[in-house]
Amino acid sequence: MSIATGSAVSEQSIAARLERLPFSRFQLTITLVLGVAIFFDSFDSLAVAYVLPVLIRDWHIPPQSIGSLIGIANLGQAVGALFFGWLAERIGRVPTARITIAIYAIMSLACAFAQNYDQLFWLRFVEGIGLGGEIPVASAYIAEMLRAEKRGTAFIGYQIIFPLGFTACAFAGAWIVPRFGWQWMFIIGVIPAVIALCLRSFCPESPRWLASKGRLDEADAVVTKIERIASRNGTVALPPVPALVIRPESGKTRWQELFEGRYRARTFVVWGIWAAVYFINYGLQTWMPSLFSQVYKLPLQQSLNYATITSVCGIVGPLLALCLIDRVGRRKWFIAALFLASASLVLLWNEGASTAEAVLIAFSFCFVWVSSLGLLLFLYTSEIYPTRMRAMGVSWASFWLRLAGAVGPLAVGYWLPVFGIAGVFLAFGIVAAVGCVIAFFMVETKGRVLEEVSP
Repeated sequence: MSIATGSAVSEQSIAARLERLPFSRFQLTITLVLGVAIFFDSFDSLAVAYVLPVLIRDWHIPPQSIGSLIGIANLGQAVGALFFGWLAERIGRVPTARITIAIYAIMSLACAFAQNYDQLFWLRFVEGIGLGGEIPVASAYIAEMLRAEKRGTAFIGYQIIFPLGFTACAFAGAWIVPRFGWQWMFIIGVIPAVIALCLRSFCPESPRWLASKGRLDEADAVVTKIERIASRNGTVALPPVPALVIRPESGKTRWQELFEGRYRARTFVVWGIWAAVYFINYGLQTWMPSLFSQVYKLPLQQSLNYATITSVCGIVGPLLALCLIDRVGRRKWFIAALFLASASLVLLWNEGASTAEAVLIAFSFCFVWVSSLGLLLFLYTSEIYPTRMRAMGVSWASFWLRLAGAVGPLAVGYWLPVFGIAGVFLAFGIVAAVGCVIAFFMVETKGRVLEEVSP
């Protein structure tokens, strides 16, 4: 019998007990452990952008092949998202996260020893399989551990580590590549292997997932452990257990349910926004160092420095979301952010994108908003699906992240010679505008219990 309820354990009581838990050492621990993993995930995702200027020169890579090398990792991530989202619903969130982290850490090291374009191309594909599975599964896990009140703030506090990884990669790339060589950008990516080894010790399985599978005793044990940590072994009184009325989970994961009932519209809306946001994010951000060096003929060091500035601006948006998302709400934030991103890109096109400085200013402003949406999408998608298919819903939605991430860089490579740099920015501005329209159909989830939003 748990210290919280003194009554029979059920899915309803597990959810209610999780909803009354304050933020404690336990949530901080799992956030830090998984946060380190996604830090290096984001670091590795952008690393190729900072080695490309050197590889283009040394391996004589044409523009179309540049886009392919950027995009192949995202294609691998699309495969990983589909497979590991399915796996997480069957074997659990934590075992799946360990597998994905191990894959991308090992393959990152292998990338450092690539001798030519073809080797690096296929190693990045396999590495992407691990990368594509880790973040969606971890996002579902974190969302299931947080209470409805201030869930947005707490989740963004965890996810903000992702743009920090981007920024660290930018600084590391600008300093390491010219001095020590491009290989070290991939060697750094081995560090998450340590996280995979100790993940099980620090992160117990999600009680909501255990309860949805009928493993109520295990779920009760995990929640009881968290309650003891939060109450400091009973010395601090916990808030009363709230009264929740929820429909018991069937425990069965059916992918068809993504396209049935209330979830059909949610699925298509969120898929459209994922595709729009990450088409812009990966399509432009991964090309920035090469655009500055190839189109505007800036020296290598200056190109890397300019790209670093845009990455730093990518922290501003998540910081704003951290402070405001639980006040503004998800829907209004997405509409406003996509509008501002579109406006900045269309304005850049209208001005002709004539100088590197104009591109730096306009895209930095755009990236403030796009970077905030990249994190909020994981939160929002975790909220609009029930536990029985939450990891799968997030992973399958992030498939469009990976597909857009693969197509976006390719599109730049093909559009640039045909439409010029200004035309490229106009195309991305139109994509942002389409995303803004789709966001009007979002369901607001601010302050609502997961089981209430997604029965």
